[in-house]
Amino acid sequence: MPFGIYISVPFCRTKCSFCNFASNVFSKTLFDRYVDRVCADMDTAIQIAADMGGKIEREVDSIYLGGGTPTVLEPAQLRRIFSAVRRQFDVLREAEVTVECAPGTLDESTIENLQRCGVNRVSLGVQSFVDQEAAAVGRQHDRSIVLQDITHLRSAGIANINIDLIAGLPHQTTDSWSFSLAETIATEAPHVSVYMLEVDEDSRLGRELLAGGTRYHAHFVPDEESTADFYLKACEQLQAGGISQYEISNFARAGLESRHNLKYWQRQPYFGFGVDAHSMLLATSPDFDAVRFSSVDSLEAYISQEKLRRSPVSWRVALEESFFLGLRLNRGINLAALASKFGAQAVDNACTVISEFVDEGLLERQEGFVRLTPRGRLLSNELFQRFICDEESSSKLP
Repeated sequence: MPFGIYISVPFCRTKCSFCNFASNVFSKTLFDRYVDRVCADMDTAIQIAADMGGKIEREVDSIYLGGGTPTVLEPAQLRRIFSAVRRQFDVLREAEVTVECAPGTLDESTIENLQRCGVNRVSLGVQSFVDQEAAAVGRQHDRSIVLQDITHLRSAGIANINIDLIAGLPHQTTDSWSFSLAETIATEAPHVSVYMLEVDEDSRLGRELLAGGTRYHAHFVPDEESTADFYLKACEQLQAGGISQYEISNFARAGLESRHNLKYWQRQPYFGFGVDAHSMLLATSPDFDAVRFSSVDSLEAYISQEKLRRSPVSWRVALEESFFLGLRLNRGINLAALASKFGAQAVDNACTVISEFVDEGLLERQEGFVRLTPRGRLLSNELFQRFICDEESSSKLP
């Protein structure tokens, strides 16, 4: 099975107040050292996989550069990364090759360089088409820059574009959110990702909200109920605009779903390189279904070659993952397929929980599939916790 490659680029022009990723503003003097380390890891990927106890294939059908903002790298540095990928792996001709870009970083030479690297898909971190909302969280673009970037990408032949939006930003209202959705649809972008603002200790805005403060426009953040309403509005408005939901946070025009992200939700193998990059490969040992491993989330520790963190995936955990990752997809999970892999008894043990959620209107069953209802998507995290296997069911797994 062809696998996916994820490459983390943790460098940003500025750190947005809502961001809880392992990225930041770093000196450009670190860029070469970082690229050296990423390329060295790719050169030894086969040995890394063997050391972790994972199977690795040569064929790759998706590559994803995330961040951070990968386009802050120098053109030659980006080309080195892609050359390292193609030196070690067989990238299929039809592979999906995505780079995340901040609006305003895509001048003509940058787009030309992306094309030289084989990039055929760009994910734009728009977050909002309302200039006040974008500025409030530290974005350095406005609506006109986004539209200009989309025009330039299409003129260069890169039409497979994703637009990221965030529901729950400071100053956001029902009307302003509807405007961002309408602008998104008007661009005719084939893919949209909609995320609800995460409130946690890992972002400046999150910490301020938890503390009840007013920095970073925290006192203008909509309440949870309003943010949930914005999400439901996105599902409705995007569907009406021909962009159908296929996963909790993702929407696409027919046939243009993200191939790379589908690997995560379908538990297909992928290999991550760079700071805080995660991997999942099928296990070489029959005692386990797969192996997950990840790098550290510190730039200096990564460059200093700190060891990977390894976590074998037992058959019990694999079944749990199959439920809570598969249920993220609108099409849901095929119970017969799970029974074939994990045993009928193990799946039967989950049917009690499934029946409870069907009665509560959080799940629905149809033609052997189980899927979340619209209300279930809003409560998905709580629902997923119920699919943790007990010891009796796990003992019956292969």
